[in-house]
Amino acid sequence: MKSSIRRSRRAALAVALGSVLALTATACGDDGSGSAGDKGGEGSGKGTITFWDNNGGVRTDVWKQIIADFEKQNPDIKVTYVGVPAASVQSKYDTAIQGGGLPDVGGVGTAMLAEVAAQGALEPLDSRLAKSPLKSKLNEKFLESVTAAGGDGKTYSVPTSANNGTLWYRTDLFAAAELDAPTTWTKFYAAADKLTDKAKNKFGYTIRGGEGSIAQALDATYGQSGITSFWNGDTTTVNDPKNVAALEKYVALYKKDTPSADVNNDFTKMVAQWDSGTIGMLSHNLGSYADHEKALSGKFKGIPNPTLDDGTRVQVSNPVDGLGLFKSSKNKAAAWKFIEFAASHEANSKWNESAGQVPANNEAAQDAWVQSSEPTKLAAEALNGATTKIVQLPYYLPDWNTISKADNEPNFQKVLLGKMTAKEFLDTLASQLNKAQADWKAHH
Repeated sequence: MKSSIRRSRRAALAVALGSVLALTATACGDDGSGSAGDKGGEGSGKGTITFWDNNGGVRTDVWKQIIADFEKQNPDIKVTYVGVPAASVQSKYDTAIQGGGLPDVGGVGTAMLAEVAAQGALEPLDSRLAKSPLKSKLNEKFLESVTAAGGDGKTYSVPTSANNGTLWYRTDLFAAAELDAPTTWTKFYAAADKLTDKAKNKFGYTIRGGEGSIAQALDATYGQSGITSFWNGDTTTVNDPKNVAALEKYVALYKKDTPSADVNNDFTKMVAQWDSGTIGMLSHNLGSYADHEKALSGKFKGIPNPTLDDGTRVQVSNPVDGLGLFKSSKNKAAAWKFIEFAASHEANSKWNESAGQVPANNEAAQDAWVQSSEPTKLAAEALNGATTKIVQLPYYLPDWNTISKADNEPNFQKVLLGKMTAKEFLDTLASQLNKAQADWKAHH
């Protein structure tokens, strides 16, 4: 069934890529219930709009605060909040694009932006941004990432935040073992080994083997190999021999220095396990800071992913989250007001402080909480640092999410279980990526 869904999605994308202009010239939307081809309208700037949160549940409370603040400032506009779990938001957008029911505004991160934009569902925002007070207040690197992810040089989302790979480590366990902070990959592997005592159910590391495993594995792979580009021409570097060797070393941690249950870890299981147990290190991102603080206050730190021994940091790009305006909205004026408000200094700061992420609003990024939150501050410095080399993942490929999730997460579990080699895994991934790149180039 999954394969048929993917085939249907890819077929829809192929049609969309070849006929976006035709789609956008068809029937008008009907107040949030339209599909991708609906043009919608500006509307009166008053009334009710619908907002889909792309991480419903996790961020529901802070979004409801921001909506209340917005409605107080804009009493003629009401925002209907719909929280969509992150794991199902892409399929929900795909279903609504084909059958109707799109929101006015929705959270659209760069990892899924190309697929949604390719189907003609999003309004280009360049002209609105050019006339907006936000124009000079958004992080240029975040804007560049969003524009690149759209695939056609247009800006389809207003960036709100960026995440960063973070290595969380237990300072109490490191001190007891007389270990240095795991700032380099050499120190990371040494600590993973020294902190492991299987007889006492103690492990140096917890690895992500379930949902969301691919990006984390690629981060560790490129971080160790030192390769700084995802492409060599139109051929991916993902299966370069240096990357194969790096991934082999990383997956060798499984069951040696990690719990065997890690093969099924998604982020919630992984975070809960680290917070409640005696595991030394966890690779996740800034989003789990609040959970760690609640469980392990004073006993942990978060640093950017390890560097090579010479101090060079190579990391893969993390998705930039943002807000998209859907073409089918019949009240784009009100929807745009909400987007502007959500990306403004106060609201953007409030959201990112709650999430522990790096604000896209430059004024919000200077707020006191960012400077006092060491993991967020270090992440911001790493993202903008001169010695950091960021490998840009190909979010612009409409098939990127499918390839990096449904197609290959089961294969990564096979690698952990010894049923597939690291080389076989990376060769399979490379073949799919090279094909997707060729398909994309053929339409651009």
